[in-house]
Amino acid sequence: METKIVRSVSEFNNELKLQGFKAFQIEADSNSTRLYSRKDFFKICLTTGESKIHYADKSFEQEGTILFFGNPHIPYSWETISTTYVGYTCLFSEDFLKQSERAESLQQSPFFKIGGTPVLKISEHQRLFLNTLFQKMIEEQESNYTFKDELIRNYINLIIHEALKLQPSEVYSPSKNGTVRIASVFMELLERQFPIETPAVPLKMKAAQDYAQNLNIHVNYLNRAVKEVTGKSTTTLITERIITEAKALLQHTDWNISEIASALGFEYPTYFNNFFKKLTGTNPKSFREPEV
Repeated sequence: METKIVRSVSEFNNELKLQGFKAFQIEADSNSTRLYSRKDFFKICLTTGESKIHYADKSFEQEGTILFFGNPHIPYSWETISTTYVGYTCLFSEDFLKQSERAESLQQSPFFKIGGTPVLKISEHQRLFLNTLFQKMIEEQESNYTFKDELIRNYINLIIHEALKLQPSEVYSPSKNGTVRIASVFMELLERQFPIETPAVPLKMKAAQDYAQNLNIHVNYLNRAVKEVTGKSTTTLITERIITEAKALLQHTDWNISEIASALGFEYPTYFNNFFKKLTGTNPKSFREPEV
């Protein structure tokens, strides 16, 4: 089982927060191994090698070249298997991307969503083209060009659009009516509670009423809007997201079950055990240590 280590924010992380963006070549740049707060940055990786990626409660075993999209609000971890591993990485903050007029539609792509497709298999021809986009981002971040940030955002947009062409997915048609806006804001607020990175900072909002108060609307209005747009109740969506986080914490951290229960807002471990078993059919200990 992979152990998650809670680390302090590094000097590299402070630089990232200041600039809002960083791209580097994995095999050539020592920055690739520096520490940063995953919760603050989106991540796009183009890598060649053998690896296992744990994303929310799913795992992807990959060999060859892949394109990976990491969302700071969704728990993930990366396990490198091969001895040689090469490629490129770019990290960028939500604020950096939001300065683009197209940011909202890009963040609604299937690659940055909880139920989306974060890993794509890349052919050699596609790898060579994507390599050039990462190389151009690296060149621009070192340049003195006045509008280099906008140019870098354009390269990010190009990578995402290339990925969309590789992986056909449902088309998102944003609506401007109030019901859709309320449901969208709720979903964004829900995702912002995650991932939980330390038991010392537990989940704050667990019930529909908590979100309604935060949004300054009546809980009945929130429930109607969410149900109409998603087809699920507010409580169901909250429960599903907590279960997803619980599974990720059980799989990817060494926290004991009491710590996980507390981090997810349960007053007693017994409450968490009952909640988990009701939703999954097994208890947390059995889920973490399946019978061989």
